[in-house]
Amino acid sequence: MDKKDFHRLIKEAEQKLRDAGIEAAATEVEIILETILDVERVAVYLHGWELIDNIILEKFHSIVERRATRYPLQYILGEAYFYGRRFLVNPDVMVPTPETELLCELAINYVNNEKIETPHILDIGTGSGVIAVTVACELTGSWVTAADISPGALTMARKNAAMHEAASRISFVISDLYKNVPTDQKFDLILSNPPYISEGEYDGLPPEVLADPKISLTSGDEGLDTIKKLIDRAPDFLAEKGRLMFEIGYDQPEKISRLTEKDERYRSLMIIKDLNDIDRVVILSV
Repeated sequence: MDKKDFHRLIKEAEQKLRDAGIEAAATEVEIILETILDVERVAVYLHGWELIDNIILEKFHSIVERRATRYPLQYILGEAYFYGRRFLVNPDVMVPTPETELLCELAINYVNNEKIETPHILDIGTGSGVIAVTVACELTGSWVTAADISPGALTMARKNAAMHEAASRISFVISDLYKNVPTDQKFDLILSNPPYISEGEYDGLPPEVLADPKISLTSGDEGLDTIKKLIDRAPDFLAEKGRLMFEIGYDQPEKISRLTEKDERYRSLMIIKDLNDIDRVVILSV
């Protein structure tokens, strides 16, 4: 393929994705090419056309066609990037979102600021393991317990932990929230990106989000069923001055405040906004 045909190929693919309602069409076409050519972004434009053969061309068209149905690109490619690292994903787990990076950043900063040398951290609903693996990699003295109700999710999380050489410091537990978490272990941090979407909101979600496992998204009429359980049991598993940190929906701050205002086990409540100025992470201290 010559350079002119290569650029035409890119523009036609971008237009197809835009026509399907995908705003970041140009970025996604770049990601597809980086992945199937196995090169960095700059190499795509420097000599990508020299790497195209009929097999790769067929694969490119197949990926673009499937993505145009609004099926998540991460599932199609089998990978996603989070906190600067590559993670394996499949339909057993949620596609990680940039908002969850804020949760990890807050956890990492807390441990570093408090100078906790060997923090014990519990990740509830670990999914692909992005939270557990990220904190384990960033906090090299940490010990992490990653819990999930889904065997398929734990299989994927284990693969990601092994890929990032963090498996020796992460214990994986099949558990419905705290059910099978060892009761004799106290944690400095409990982290979670729980389901927080209401049943009424579910059908109106974008197609890409609807491809995520529903169990990872919805939690009752107000989206608070799982969060209530997280809050209720956390003090039983937190060490002295430990913290519970979890993500919430845009419309839930006041509801969370009401849930905790009469709970004397918690010393303080903070709600942190994300980069879009949306209330995103709750921090509860015992």
